[in-house]
Amino acid sequence: MSFEGEFANYEPLRRIFSSKKVEQFLDELEVCDVASNVTNILEKVIQKKDLKNTDNIQPDLILAMDGSVAEASVTKGFPNANYGYITIASVLIDMEKIKVIQSEKFPDPRKVNAIESASTFESVFPGCNVFQSKTEAPKEFLRRKIYEELQENSALPNGGETLLDTYEYLLDIKLKNSGNPPRCPIEGYEDEDLIIQRGIYKHAKTGKPLYSTDALRLHELMNPSGSNGELFGQIMSAFEKIWFVNILRAFEKKGWLGTLRRVAFFIDGPLAVFSTPSWLAKSISEEIIRINAEQKKINNQDMIILGIEKTGIFCNHFQDLDTNREGVKDIFPRETAFLINDQYIKENIIFSDSIKPYGEDTYFGRKFFYKTSSGKRLIPVVATYSDYEKNSKTANVSQFSRLKDIMELLDRLVSNRYPNAITPLISAHAEAAIPFNMGQKLFEQIARQIIERDKTNG
Repeated sequence: MSFEGEFANYEPLRRIFSSKKVEQFLDELEVCDVASNVTNILEKVIQKKDLKNTDNIQPDLILAMDGSVAEASVTKGFPNANYGYITIASVLIDMEKIKVIQSEKFPDPRKVNAIESASTFESVFPGCNVFQSKTEAPKEFLRRKIYEELQENSALPNGGETLLDTYEYLLDIKLKNSGNPPRCPIEGYEDEDLIIQRGIYKHAKTGKPLYSTDALRLHELMNPSGSNGELFGQIMSAFEKIWFVNILRAFEKKGWLGTLRRVAFFIDGPLAVFSTPSWLAKSISEEIIRINAEQKKINNQDMIILGIEKTGIFCNHFQDLDTNREGVKDIFPRETAFLINDQYIKENIIFSDSIKPYGEDTYFGRKFFYKTSSGKRLIPVVATYSDYEKNSKTANVSQFSRLKDIMELLDRLVSNRYPNAITPLISAHAEAAIPFNMGQKLFEQIARQIIERDKTNG
């Protein structure tokens, strides 16, 4: 490792590039030639015009969710002490009002402001060397804080279940499906299996508190002597997905399932949960399937739940597909989708010889590539509602629920401002990054807007 202000001179670089070991290593590498596959891929794409029109009611309200996290240092106490500030925003966008404004030459600013309604959740979590009491170590403080934040918050404050209620419901699904238990978080007893229970309970040997949220194992990510960016990012991701399920369950508990035919849900990033709380993905999948089946009895159509990936290896691969050997771009047809299966992913995007399907343990949706009518590239992840839709050995149109409806919706919502993005998630990110509604929970108001729209349109 170099010293501060020290830079490598030419000689070490010359040795690297003239090294026979480096040359041999590079010669042995195999590189996937994407350009050679483009012609074959273009024969398999799905054009929107070739899909049958549906009788589904198209959503006119978009509920978009995004989270944001910032790590900061504590100026008093021990060195390297840090904490994470996390926000999650839900933004409801009225598509009908957007249509009206688009038809006006000089829109009324009050109408523009009325397009969106936002609700935010925010919290602070301890990191390295942060104590509330010298009798409680930083990791114990973190474990308690995770439990309390879920216990004290909900998307629907008046009569809705808390985030903890939603989490413990998902935990019950995990326990029902068994699986290996996590290790005990109590220092000195890490070799023991954790006996998972609801609520707060005591460790049999030490009497120290255990929490149902210990099953998330987020405390295992704490770096005791440095930055905790990964920890705070995973807390945000887990809370974001629990918040989303909390919203869906609120619709059910309030008897609003019939209104879901008018709402499309967008989540920033993939429909997945990674790292230590990844078990949430299967529980969330099971709950989404159940709620979708219940609302489908009323609405006769699946919900639209989409994740949007803005960056990463899949976005890079789609860009490569859209460029030929001569560097000419925009060769992928517009209003066209390419549905990918497990074999394609492992052979062309993320090399793997594993027999386990890509994302089986972490995703509750499936990805595809879509080129919009305006020529923008998107990586949507559509929720799956059956074992057939989840089966990634194949990539049939029938495995991607409401594909044509989703294509048309993406054409309407794609952003010309940012690559790989849609406008509702840009709004949600703005609220999460700069939470103007700090401490304000507007989901009750949002729900009323949905109900009123439903009554008006029948």
